[in-house]
Amino acid sequence: MGAGPAGLTVGNILRAAGVDCLVLETETREFIEQRPRAGVIEEWAVRGLEQRGLAQNLLERAQRHTQCEFRFGGQRHRFSYTELTGHHHYVYPQPLLVTDLVREYADVRGGAIRFGVRDVELHDLDTDRPAVSYTDETGQRQLVHGDFVAGCDGARGVSRAAIPPERARTARHDYGIGWLALLAEAPPSSDCVLFGVHPRGFAGHMARSPDITRYYLECPPGDDPADWPDDRVWSELQHRLAATGAPPLTEGRLIEKRVLDMHNYVVEPMVFGRLYLAGDAAHLTAPIAAKGMNLALHDAFLLGDALVAHLTRGESAGLGGYSEACLGRVWEYQEFSRWLSEVYHGASSGDPYLAGTTLARLRRVFQSPSAGLAFAESYLGKDPQR
Repeated sequence: MGAGPAGLTVGNILRAAGVDCLVLETETREFIEQRPRAGVIEEWAVRGLEQRGLAQNLLERAQRHTQCEFRFGGQRHRFSYTELTGHHHYVYPQPLLVTDLVREYADVRGGAIRFGVRDVELHDLDTDRPAVSYTDETGQRQLVHGDFVAGCDGARGVSRAAIPPERARTARHDYGIGWLALLAEAPPSSDCVLFGVHPRGFAGHMARSPDITRYYLECPPGDDPADWPDDRVWSELQHRLAATGAPPLTEGRLIEKRVLDMHNYVVEPMVFGRLYLAGDAAHLTAPIAAKGMNLALHDAFLLGDALVAHLTRGESAGLGGYSEACLGRVWEYQEFSRWLSEVYHGASSGDPYLAGTTLARLRRVFQSPSAGLAFAESYLGKDPQR
């Protein structure tokens, strides 16, 4: 269920092992290959894709990021995390990765996929012969039986809702803030990610390509994007990201403008019968720490490998330990997301105490090698094999 990074990665792993599978997606192929989403991929995740033959275009085209910059108190503070750890980030927009994964799955490995499906329902999940029914593009009702269902259809998909409430617990945290998410037809204004910690609200700058830049502006939750005309957006970005010695941001046409209400959730366990959740269907991490796509890939590696082991070799340990293995990393990233949110938003909280402790945290990251290393390891995401 779902043709995002998680579902397509699982599908590719299965097809590489000669296992038949069917991917169902409610949107069109054109839509998922253009849908703007995350772009930061951690080094271990890229290596996992490379090991499975899924990273050729990524390695040829992705940008490598080795540092980030915090701006607070009118000053620039560059943080070179690669110098501390020897590791880096890749920036490769999710639509490009999805395009690569769809092509490999459907066009190269011959995987079955149906786009534009509607009215999807899951059946008999707690039996050894689960099924999925759906309406296809021609309006015909279809029923498919299988051995397992991988629920990779996101926060609003049917998979998460198919687990009876008494069989899983959903832990949720609402931050009480919003982010105005923006895409600008403008080249990046810095050679690295920028984080503006400002009394008027957080601001972020993230390169997506040589001609496209992602920006974020803290705003009240539920704000209407219509209340943010382009002139107001650029005025706030220029103000919140201003720093001594920093040139003004390069402005351009805003091609996306939407408000995200910051919240996280975790479903435990990530398994119900023969249904295995992965990615946002199982856990949501607000874009505060850029962890969502990385967690989805981590789930997909574990689930794909475990399914192959069970179906081709009769080994069940991977499936039996799947939820626990995923949730360890999920909760680590949840904790870091909450810690980083306090750093980003403390200065704008209206509470002088929180503002003061926020600046103390930031100073400690830059003044203490051990604090800097701890931040770098969480920011980069540690290799799950280590």
